[in-house]
Amino acid sequence: MMNKIKSLVVAFLLISFASFAQDNDQPLKFGYTNVEYILLQMPESKQIESELKTHSTQLENQLKGKYADYEAKLQAYEKSAATMDKTIREDKEKELMTLNNSIQEFQRNAQMSLQQKEKSLVDPIITRIDKAIKDVAKENGYTYVISNQALLAGPEGGDISPLVLKKLGVDPAQVQQTPAPAASTPAAAKPAATKPAAKSTKKKN
Repeated sequence: MMNKIKSLVVAFLLISFASFAQDNDQPLKFGYTNVEYILLQMPESKQIESELKTHSTQLENQLKGKYADYEAKLQAYEKSAATMDKTIREDKEKELMTLNNSIQEFQRNAQMSLQQKEKSLVDPIITRIDKAIKDVAKENGYTYVISNQALLAGPEGGDISPLVLKKLGVDPAQVQQTPAPAASTPAAAKPAATKPAAKSTKKKN
């Protein structure tokens, strides 16, 4: 669902299991899984995607409103600039510049808002997945569990994804049986709008 969490999740799991393994004096046994694949099979994944889309749409609509206001005032300024009093013209130009800066700031804040929203929705599920992986590893004697995206080759029996799904209450028989090694997830939509730049038609008096 969220590509940018991939490296963070993998690193977190590797560190967690390295620590876990050091506390267990047993023969090495390696397993592998795909956190993104598991995340996509969780019932909550569709709800997360829906909430992110709704949040993104709200931000995009706000941005469009700000941009429409800016464009309307810019056009009005351009039509009347030549006949405006100098003081009025300068005030209008300052207003346009302020609106332009406001739009740019809103775009930055909107992106941060989306990222924070995404994190708040995904983190609790990642925590559950992490615990499920550790529980499965402990119950089945796995010393290390790595991401299958970093795996060049390995036995089919080393894939613990079905066990992890069961631990999370998801029936593996009802989902895709083989996790895609490079599974990609839909990125959160970003508010998109052309960044406006105030145009000045200021004439010398």
